[in-house]
Amino acid sequence: MAIILNLKRGPKIVSDMRKMFKHKEKYPEKVRYAYAIKFIKYLMHSARISTDVYGTENLPEEGGYVMYPNHQGKYDALGIMYAHKNPCTFVMDKAKSYGFLVRELVDLLGAKRLALDDVRQNIKIMDQITKELGEGKRFILFSEGGYDRNGNIVQRFKPGSFKCAMRAKTPIIPVTLIDSYIAFNSLKPGPVTTKVIFGKPIFYDTYKDMKTPEVADLVRSTIISTMEEYGIFVNSNNSPDLLT
Repeated sequence: MAIILNLKRGPKIVSDMRKMFKHKEKYPEKVRYAYAIKFIKYLMHSARISTDVYGTENLPEEGGYVMYPNHQGKYDALGIMYAHKNPCTFVMDKAKSYGFLVRELVDLLGAKRLALDDVRQNIKIMDQITKELGEGKRFILFSEGGYDRNGNIVQRFKPGSFKCAMRAKTPIIPVTLIDSYIAFNSLKPGPVTTKVIFGKPIFYDTYKDMKTPEVADLVRSTIISTMEEYGIFVNSNNSPDLLT
């Protein structure tokens, strides 16, 4: 529905995004990001999605960092960017990055395409992310990998996904998503309300003596605890129950 209701706008949006990507020297990062947010708001309005945002005061004002959210569906990155006032970008599955309007958004924001079955390419991309973090760029990285039927369940986080932030010695931001899967990964027609909750940053001094599995567990447990604070309880079987 979101795409269908924006078909008339589609050609202009595609044209604008391609022009901005081709002429980056004329369109600074903030301008390109603002256009991406404009596009996201079109989709949200058409699909009757609203997103409640919490914890923006936890986001560092300067420097690069990596946001590690739980992964629920196709709306996840869009919801986080909508909630994130300063320019940021994301990492996504290369195979899914060439769809209608997705290609343009990825190119516009300088997002990273990760070939999940190519270890050598993965190492190269993670090295690029590490370098750009040191230059002050901000990334969204989904450590769970896929989102098939996750819903409000938080799967295990992949320790290797934290190496880029740890090598760059940048803050790690746990981001909790609630009901994000309903937006574009369910048959619910709307209206839909999702939540994006930015947690307190985990600074280098906190994790410098930790191993990647320990950092992964810390971020995951922080997200689960936050979900419980907002009424979603994940029991011992890793299935969510609404608290009443």
